Amino acid sequence: MELKLEIVKINKPADLNIIIGQTHFIKSVEDIYEVLVSSVPNIKFGIAFCEASGATLVRSEGSDEELKKIAIDNALAIGAGHSFVIIIKDAYPINVLNQLKMVGEVCRIFCATANPLEVIVAQSEQGRGILGVIDGFSPKGVEKEEDIKWRKEFLRKIKYKL
Repeated sequence: MELKLEIVKINKPADLNIIIGQTHFIKSVEDIYEVLVSSVPNIKFGIAFCEASGATLVRSEGSDEELKKIAIDNALAIGAGHSFVIIIKDAYPINVLNQLKMVGEVCRIFCATANPLEVIVAQSEQGRGILGVIDGFSPKGVEKEEDIKWRKEFLRKIKYKL
């Protein structure tokens, strides 16, 4: 049996956030939809879920057709059974992550980010699976006083700290 590794570059505009995870049931698309719309008023999102059995289709939902298409395109590129892709606008992953983790059929969250993203995928004769992600870039050093000041000011600017 042969195993091939592939790096799938996620294609999305820089101002959008993405959450990639693994779930195990066809109703996940509807349950994730309900979590998103009940967590953040007026959130815009698209969800795509790769079925791992039966018809093995990409199932999708969303509150925004463009975001739904971006989620579908990335789910197809990843092509891993039971994986899901959520594209978010007008909200941040921090607003929905705990609620997503509480969805009964969600097995894991691989990432939640707005950074450039690559997904490491393994492929066998049976199918494809996500091994992990490369989220953003490697560190270039350790923060200094001016970096700490910037971080604290930034958090207040975006209203995550008082």
